[in-house]
Amino acid sequence: MLPFLRTDLAQLAAYQAHPQTPPDAASAIAPPVLDRLDTNESPVDLPEELKQKLAWTLQTAIESNRYPDGGHHALRQAIAEYVNESAHLPAGFGAESISVGNGSDELIRSILIATCLGGNGSILVSNPTFSMYAILAQTLGIPVIAVNRTAHFEIDLAAAQTALTQTQAPPVRVVFVVHPNSPTANPLTPAEITWLQSIPAHVLVVIDEAYFEFSQTTLVGEIRHRPNWMVLRTFSKAFRLAAHRVGYAIADPAAIAVLEKVRLPYNLPSVTQAAAQLALAHRAQLLATIPELQQERDKLSAALSQHPALQIWSSQANFIYVTLNGDISPATLTAIHQTLHQQGTLIRQIAGGFRITVGTPEENARTLSRFMGAIATLPSC
Repeated sequence: MLPFLRTDLAQLAAYQAHPQTPPDAASAIAPPVLDRLDTNESPVDLPEELKQKLAWTLQTAIESNRYPDGGHHALRQAIAEYVNESAHLPAGFGAESISVGNGSDELIRSILIATCLGGNGSILVSNPTFSMYAILAQTLGIPVIAVNRTAHFEIDLAAAQTALTQTQAPPVRVVFVVHPNSPTANPLTPAEITWLQSIPAHVLVVIDEAYFEFSQTTLVGEIRHRPNWMVLRTFSKAFRLAAHRVGYAIADPAAIAVLEKVRLPYNLPSVTQAAAQLALAHRAQLLATIPELQQERDKLSAALSQHPALQIWSSQANFIYVTLNGDISPATLTAIHQTLHQQGTLIRQIAGGFRITVGTPEENARTLSRFMGAIATLPSC
């Protein structure tokens, strides 16, 4: 470790993007098609006509020698209108309640800087959950308090309340939850929501609704009565803009004003802002594919659940979570994961199971066949 670097960073590993080729591609014939079902992206690209409109905007309306709109004014207003529409809030939020980031990751980092940096606080998470909350906190030297989930992946509320009230030096300043959770795909329960509502005003509650368009369940309306609540959403999933990295936060204007202070200037390129505005303008067209994707999700879940060795957890997202019944070793899970990888199916091995993004019908059919084949090789299956 170089002497001028923080010593605690020696214990961290850099975030690794998932490989796009089989691990032994150098010594074997790589499959002709890779089914990328490991990162919860949309399996469907933007329609060609929208790509052409975006290209036209880049050619005619964007000056490459000029910085982008540093305040995201038009985009924030368009997002506010969509939030109000999606939450059925006729007198809802304005642009002053929206902050836009280079993906939700940048917003999470800004939240941590604004609340916990400098020894002012720690964060509370319930594992398994989205890993970037803890990763980003650790890169900033912010303590992470983690509690477990129950057998059905609900937050252990007794443990969470104890951690919230007893953690000191520094105290918990932010509670992060995902609704529905990743990687387990379950939404917050009424009991979990009631607990979040009981959290005192000096603690920020962040509800990550990255999969809102699939669950159609939102808590954004609570923000009007709870200034210590913040909702995160993204354009990377249902809106098919993962390549453009657009996330946004909805919160009390006072909280948004602070996020605007700590974010990097000109953080969102002009073409990315144009892509997000284009997606919102054509949201009816883009979101029209969601019912088909939900049907594919349920079809894949039902097919996998026919195997007695598999436990398929109910999903309100664009992915499913699969565990194996019985005493299954991590080595066995890794072997299954590698077999699928070598055949061209990329899924995520995580938290003692597998997270499988719902793909196209063809991708799902290949995944089902390969997964069942890999399971069939196990001694007890």
